[in-house]
Amino acid sequence: MDKDMITFVPTRGRPDNALELLNIYKELSTCSELVFIIDSSDPALNEYIEKVGLGNCYIVDNETRGMAYPLNYVSNRYQESERYKFYCFMGDDHRPRTHDWDGKLTQAMSKPASLAYANDLFQGKNLPTMIAMTKAIVTELGGMTPPNMRHLYLDNFWLRLGNDLDAIAYLDDVIVEHMHPVAGKAAMDEGYATVNAKEVYLADKVQFLQYTSSAKYQEVLNNLKAL
Repeated sequence: MDKDMITFVPTRGRPDNALELLNIYKELSTCSELVFIIDSSDPALNEYIEKVGLGNCYIVDNETRGMAYPLNYVSNRYQESERYKFYCFMGDDHRPRTHDWDGKLTQAMSKPASLAYANDLFQGKNLPTMIAMTKAIVTELGGMTPPNMRHLYLDNFWLRLGNDLDAIAYLDDVIVEHMHPVAGKAAMDEGYATVNAKEVYLADKVQFLQYTSSAKYQEVLNNLKAL
């Protein structure tokens, strides 16, 4: 099967998580490739390269410590290739559990501008804590997220975008488990604490609300609906 989806995993300070995810990914994925996006300032950078291989890493300068900037930066670089029709995000704490999870998601995206997400066994249908989308969305957004966001409210945005386009699929029987501390499946560490701080939450909420009520967002919707 052609590998026409690329999955980006922003990660910092968790090379063991990355290795575990990579091993599961190789076993259960059929039509996608995996790239870890790693901060150039990460003290564990060399350990990442040693454990998952330089070919599976994309190194960026990310002063925000959030995932929005690296997702946008790297997805824009990969758009230069005609190879990938679908773009996917998951965290280093997501774990696919269903064989051909990626194939099932791509099959669910039938419109030129559409999204799909799996059951994370935590938020379920309520929020796409991982997401797949067509290339047209990445092109129109200029990345996978709105500008000026850092880390939080991205799942809220993807759900809002999909609903506004009437083009988002939730696959309850496709499992990509979210091993998050709030779900009681991982220990809280410095990385989680940094990006889930109150000031990040409030700032990203403001950006989410401003963007989704803006003329720019309406333009994005109109352009995507016209495809």
